[in-house]
Amino acid sequence: MASTYTANIGVEKIGSGEQSGTWGTTTNTNFDIIDRAINGVGAITLSGTSHTLTTSDGILSEGGNKVLVLGGSPSGTNTITISPNDQDKMFFVHNNSGQTATFTQGSGGNVSIPDGSKGLIFADGAGSGAKVTDLLDGFAFGGTKVTATAAELNLMDGGTSAGTTAVADGDGIVTNDGGTMRQTTAATFSTYFNANLVTVPSAITSSSATLTPSSAQSIYQKVDTSSNNVALTLAIGSLAIGQYIIVDKISSSNTLTLSYPGSSQGVSLGNSASFAIAINQNGSIFTFIESVKF
Repeated sequence: MASTYTANIGVEKIGSGEQSGTWGTTTNTNFDIIDRAINGVGAITLSGTSHTLTTSDGILSEGGNKVLVLGGSPSGTNTITISPNDQDKMFFVHNNSGQTATFTQGSGGNVSIPDGSKGLIFADGAGSGAKVTDLLDGFAFGGTKVTATAAELNLMDGGTSAGTTAVADGDGIVTNDGGTMRQTTAATFSTYFNANLVTVPSAITSSSATLTPSSAQSIYQKVDTSSNNVALTLAIGSLAIGQYIIVDKISSSNTLTLSYPGSSQGVSLGNSASFAIAINQNGSIFTFIESVKF
């Protein structure tokens, strides 16, 4: 009986008793076809706006490669027809042609791969109604389908296009939570930042103390003078330029004296509840002090 061929890559199946003395040549060709189908990388030169990607029976052909590297100089979007239309095919595609490449096999549906992009496609070999499918379109992780658009992925990858979209409390913000990427609301971030914008130490009650910020964070400091006069020295510490210390005298008894060693300034808050505000001007001195009495 005569030779037949496998349905999808055209490997020749030698008929019983056929090709006496030459079957080795056919077999070696078959191995080459299989090798190409498993790991073959083929350079496909495109021109014009169409190309036929053919897999022929019993011989090495460009449609038999697993990986297709598209090149050449097509004049526009190039339609690549997978032939024949009754073969199941699967291709890894790297499009370096300078134009979009559209893969088709029949009327069932096509896949377009933009220039500079990569694709993983399969054709179902259904004849005139055959369909080509992009396996990376709508891929899923852990059963959850990824629905991001290309523009959204570009933003996550560091795109430079910034708009003026207003931020609302319910908007989501992506954050790294100990190595796990999570989404939380803008309102949650606002609550955190407001809660940590200013350090609030315990009230000072001793007759003398030095307040030295340990981090670059403004301080709201209560001072309780109900038991004695208090002398409080304000040091710059780790405050950044423009950050401040608010000293709140919460008792109307006794006196609170503030001193600023960097500029030898001082202020005394007497028998009233008062605020004093000191702003770090240049990293070495406080230059603005405001007291408000109640």
